[in-house]
Amino acid sequence: YTPVERRQGRPRGQEIGRYDAASGAREVLASAAQLVAPGDTAGLVIESYAWSPDLSRVLIFTNAQRVWRTNSRGDYWVLDRLSGRLRKLGGPAARPSSLMFAKFSPDGSRVAYVRDFNLYVEDLATGRITALTRGGSRTIINGTFDWVYEEELMDYWADGWRWSPDGRSIAYWQLDATGVRDFDLINDTDSLYSFVMPVQYPKAGGTNSAARIGVVSAAGGVTRWMQVPGAPRDNYLARMEWAPSGDAVLIQQLNRLQNTLTLYAADPRSGGARVLVEERNDRGWVDPDTSGPPAFLAGGRSMIWQSERSGWRHLYQATLAEGGALRPITQGDFDVLSRVAVDTTDGWVYYVASPDNPARRYLFRARLDGRGPPERLSPADQPGTHSYAVAPGARFAFHTFSRFGVPPVVELVGLPDHRVLRTLVDNAQLRQRVAALRRGAEEWFQVDAGNGLHVGGWMIKPPDFDPNRRYPLFLFEYGGPLPDIQSSTVADRWLRTDYLWFTLLAQHGYVVASVENRGTGARGRDWRQATYGQLGVIESEDVAGAARAMGRWPFIDSTRIGIYGHSYGGFMALNVILRHPEVFSTAIAAAPV
Repeated sequence: YTPVERRQGRPRGQEIGRYDAASGAREVLASAAQLVAPGDTAGLVIESYAWSPDLSRVLIFTNAQRVWRTNSRGDYWVLDRLSGRLRKLGGPAARPSSLMFAKFSPDGSRVAYVRDFNLYVEDLATGRITALTRGGSRTIINGTFDWVYEEELMDYWADGWRWSPDGRSIAYWQLDATGVRDFDLINDTDSLYSFVMPVQYPKAGGTNSAARIGVVSAAGGVTRWMQVPGAPRDNYLARMEWAPSGDAVLIQQLNRLQNTLTLYAADPRSGGARVLVEERNDRGWVDPDTSGPPAFLAGGRSMIWQSERSGWRHLYQATLAEGGALRPITQGDFDVLSRVAVDTTDGWVYYVASPDNPARRYLFRARLDGRGPPERLSPADQPGTHSYAVAPGARFAFHTFSRFGVPPVVELVGLPDHRVLRTLVDNAQLRQRVAALRRGAEEWFQVDAGNGLHVGGWMIKPPDFDPNRRYPLFLFEYGGPLPDIQSSTVADRWLRTDYLWFTLLAQHGYVVASVENRGTGARGRDWRQATYGQLGVIESEDVAGAARAMGRWPFIDSTRIGIYGHSYGGFMALNVILRHPEVFSTAIAAAPV
């Protein structure tokens, strides 16, 4: 909208364009005039969209509402670009903002979606809607997830069902939440009087949802349930995907202790399941891969598998045949933090790692056959944090680079030489404003946290720092066991609004710092999983030990040490002040676990 249009309430509408990656040349594929719903002059507000395989149709998501973490429920419209027809999915029975996870069939002729905990398929030519499941409810959940699956198993990047490669079947999760007790939340803000919001939430040792995976014909019929061994309430079905051939559904089962992860190949016709890979960890947990959908190799006969069996998180090639074997792709004393792309044509996998400094992130690539050393692609003269969204084929990538106290730059780069094709966001104005702030010295350090454990950290000193004065110490921590960059607050990256707040605190006479503790990522399995079975204990000892040592620095007032954290960091803030009140005088716990 232009400023005048905003004031006059006359929106111009949105359109969908396609850009040539190298040149930036733009082509309109769906105009604003085409995206105006019948009876509405404003045009659809596009939350997200997806194309049919031949680009003849576009599926548009709008009027989104929040479900758990994400805005995943809303309205879906399909625009036929050839006829110009725009129509809403769901039929007359669908309430506004009631559809979830709509996806085109592989041939683009149908769309399947979840509505009111059931799965449906809608034919785009005839408008016929076929119900694939029945009886969905708050406790019988088809094609989507309960709180545990979305939040704790990190299934918020996906949804609860999959088209088969030939479009004839759909595989889906069904969760039975019967017996899962409600945790009552009090809402004091959305109305004049407070009210209770019950959330089904299994406490430790309580009843979990029972999960199973079934396959049903896209034309409707009886569901065939996959016969994965183990009690449904004592195991999680953490990941599921069709094999490219369509003759197997690949299911990752995680036991409730989360120390055994088994990959099964289930026959969609008989339901029988066989073991392909099993990961066990007697001293810690096993993580499902959070990099996204699986990457298949060798024409679908194998897939990339993530494992910490060597003591470090690495990538392997797992054969999908009977008695499948693992072959290393990456090796060495470093963690593969995320897999960002696979180029099966030229035989490379692209990944982010921190082999030399766990506070930094760089892009590497390794040969899929495991031969030869990995290649670093991030520029050697850019120490800091690099993140990438790599295009299919791995010829281009959106590259984001930042450093501590330096806002990010976003570029389009060519790969593998990392040549900059265009700068998309330079943040020049923000960088100038940050550079003009009254800032003190920013330093990286190592400190003895006790028992010979040395931890790294950073600190921001007041702009008018006087080494003969004693300053209060304010620690910023997360400290949890996530495997990627978000687990670490000791990171050479732009901390967004936190950095501006910390700069303000330093201007007011605080030394602001963050220290690393056991339980965080990028340092191998043993470091990250030292907290297994005792969350909040080991991390608190490390942070308290580091704070105690910093309190002996001549410029720190040891009677005024505080801590702040969000989510797991809030859990940490509460733990350290209750377990170590002799060290900490203040704690700010935001959204504590």
